[in-house]
Amino acid sequence: MKEQIKYLLVLGLFFLFSTLTVAQSIEKCEITFIKAGKLFDSENGKILTNYIIKIEDNKIKEVGKDILIPKNGKVIDLSAYTVLPGLIDGHTHLMTLDNLKDEYPMAEKVLFEGDALRVLRGAKRAKTWLEAGFTTVRDLGDSGPFLDVALKNAINEGTTVGPRMFVSGPIIISEGGQVPGLIKSQREVVEDEYTIVKNVDDAINAVRIHVNYGADIIKIAANNSPNNTSLTIDEMKAIVKMAHRYDKKVTAHATNDLAVWEAVTAGVDGIEHGYQISDTTLTLMAKKGVALVPTDISKPLFNKIYDIVDYKGDKAAAMKWSKDRYQDRLQRAIKAGVTILTGSDNYLDFEMPQGEAAKNILIAYEEEGMKPLDILKSSTYLSAKFMAKENELGTIKEGAFADIIAVKGDVENDFSNTIFNIVFVMKNGEIYVKKE
Repeated sequence: MKEQIKYLLVLGLFFLFSTLTVAQSIEKCEITFIKAGKLFDSENGKILTNYIIKIEDNKIKEVGKDILIPKNGKVIDLSAYTVLPGLIDGHTHLMTLDNLKDEYPMAEKVLFEGDALRVLRGAKRAKTWLEAGFTTVRDLGDSGPFLDVALKNAINEGTTVGPRMFVSGPIIISEGGQVPGLIKSQREVVEDEYTIVKNVDDAINAVRIHVNYGADIIKIAANNSPNNTSLTIDEMKAIVKMAHRYDKKVTAHATNDLAVWEAVTAGVDGIEHGYQISDTTLTLMAKKGVALVPTDISKPLFNKIYDIVDYKGDKAAAMKWSKDRYQDRLQRAIKAGVTILTGSDNYLDFEMPQGEAAKNILIAYEEEGMKPLDILKSSTYLSAKFMAKENELGTIKEGAFADIIAVKGDVENDFSNTIFNIVFVMKNGEIYVKKE
């Protein structure tokens, strides 16, 4: 009898606890309605008008014109603005900020800054990306021994504020990394910043290490400019095969045509930079579905560089030389059918918030002939699709995370001004920027 009473008491407490848990869950379920005057359909690359977005907690529940808003429903009125999915910067280095006047920036961040200080500074920079409207970033190396994983975890658990992070860990690279002029006795400095491989077996194990330590994507250097050595095609093939085994994509730093061609031949999923690419290689990229992330510099940032370093040459001629080559490569890539993703590669100190400087990548693409809505599609839906997250990120539709921003102005006819005029930023259902 006593055992039966004890059983009934335990059962009663279980049901009471379950009921309280359900009740608490119901109380926590917050519903918000956003009125969007204009809404960017990122998947189809077009602007819709007068839509309503229903959000429950951190997810989009419904999107449409005829959604019923309860009398006392929580409403965010963005009817005077253009509402967009949160932007995605596909190439960042949050743990790095190089002084343009410093001849040896690697010494500062590796020898003197230290891991703890790099992460703390990275956290502050991450917040500037979020405030600029980037709710997601891909952080691709130059972040010490998996410091990017630490920052990602801190953001995910709410310890610090920043965008969603998809991280690579150290760049997998050949001898010497990207540190020119380092004497042999100091090579361990490079090993703190990069994962150096010497052969195919090293390459295979490097991927295992990265996956084990929390990398979301594998970043390699098909050529490790400014140094001269490079990974072999066999090493890159081994990396790709092992990464794909663990369902991780591989993207390659590649600046010249040979490096791009070898990386694409090895089976990578993306090319970072690609400053020099032949039409033949672009055709191969399109055929194999390899995306390109052009990390170009906008005219405003070129002028900032010239001012900071006190450039004495012909600024206009130097800028034209670079921009003509950027534009030629980008337009040939588009013509060839290569998917273009956006990525700022912003690791230089332009004496402004780093996220604001990163936003200039979108301006660079417009300067080079991309249409505003195509730029927005590249920096939302297509960037999310590259990460196999197109149903969760880079889109405003049922089931996606509530990562939503709004801008004031005309994105189609005044893009360069409008994209900087952020009035609202929501990530994961939480508001981080709201201007009247």
